[in-house]
Amino acid sequence: MKKVKKYLFICVLSVLCGMFFVPQKTEAYAMETKPYRSAYLIDYDTGTVLESYRENDKHPIASMVKIMTLLLTFQEIEKGNLSYDETVRISEYAAGMGGSQLFLSVNGNYPVNDLIQGVIVCSANDCAVALGERIAGSNEAFVRKMNERAKEIGMENTLFCNATGLPCDREQYSTAKDVTVMMQKLLHFPQYYEYTKIWMKDYTHPDGRVTQMVNTNKLIRQSPDCDAGKTGFTQEAMFCLSASAKQGETRLVGTVLGSPDGKTRFNAMKELFQTAFARYETTVLIRKGEEIPFSGTVKNAKNLPQSVFSDADIKFFCEKGKKGDFVTKFVRNDEISAPISKGTSLGKIVVEDENGNKIGEADLLCSEDIEKMSFWDSLKKVIEHWKIFR
Repeated sequence: MKKVKKYLFICVLSVLCGMFFVPQKTEAYAMETKPYRSAYLIDYDTGTVLESYRENDKHPIASMVKIMTLLLTFQEIEKGNLSYDETVRISEYAAGMGGSQLFLSVNGNYPVNDLIQGVIVCSANDCAVALGERIAGSNEAFVRKMNERAKEIGMENTLFCNATGLPCDREQYSTAKDVTVMMQKLLHFPQYYEYTKIWMKDYTHPDGRVTQMVNTNKLIRQSPDCDAGKTGFTQEAMFCLSASAKQGETRLVGTVLGSPDGKTRFNAMKELFQTAFARYETTVLIRKGEEIPFSGTVKNAKNLPQSVFSDADIKFFCEKGKKGDFVTKFVRNDEISAPISKGTSLGKIVVEDENGNKIGEADLLCSEDIEKMSFWDSLKKVIEHWKIFR
């Protein structure tokens, strides 16, 4: 009888424990199956989504905020509002940022090129703030520019409150998808790649001090295909990474947010890249600068170009072994009339798949100057035409 009672007691206790200690599917539970809070991976050229996991969940992204800081900086240089060799005087506010930094001197004058390098290589907060102050006049004005640009490029679930990603007394968040969109835009600037693979470098300040810069993106050493990226870490954001890798003609861009440690985020991104490269490939159908025979007409033209050339690559991204057939069309501009200078667009080349879906398009540029036909040229042409049909 005692054994029966003991058995019943154990059974009741087990049921009660089950009621009160049912494992919940918390964030920690989710990480048992995914080594991150969220992730997003796309093909750079076409935007084809290759991996998505809770990609629209809002999280702090720490220093990956600096992707937007760099994007605005390169845009200002492209517009001519800023130059690489211009010097920036460092404010006390910028120099006192703390966290990852290049240890800029208050009132020191630093070239824009060096400040960009500091942000890209060692995620320097002081450099990021100095660039923002130079571009917009103040941190607050620069943050407004950051949020405006985010909306312009379709970052629907992002809000910035500073140029660094450091914890803020206001809301600051983004998503794996939005960060990937932001990184994709930054990758458009060829100058960016001049800094991304620097692993370690001694930086000499204007006053002679030396600071060692070490790249925070260890994936550039762990993966030969990775050539760009930005890390991020705070207690709230956990370990984050947005990176790009290229293999052949295929470039991928991806982001992982909220990994439990640095090693995990790099391994997770590397695995996403390797899986996609093994499965997909890119074919260049029309290459930028490629000459294409011209067989059209130009109103009032004395001469016609032998060829035109594409102003951009047209690429096709697909699963390996599934290329298919393509149709190429020339869509001429409505009004093509001489004179026309070399490099002027005469129309577009459009590539479609066998089902009529557009793969891509590019402007076709004139390969030589087209002179306007004079009155005497017109008369000569009429006479020659008349002789032929006599």
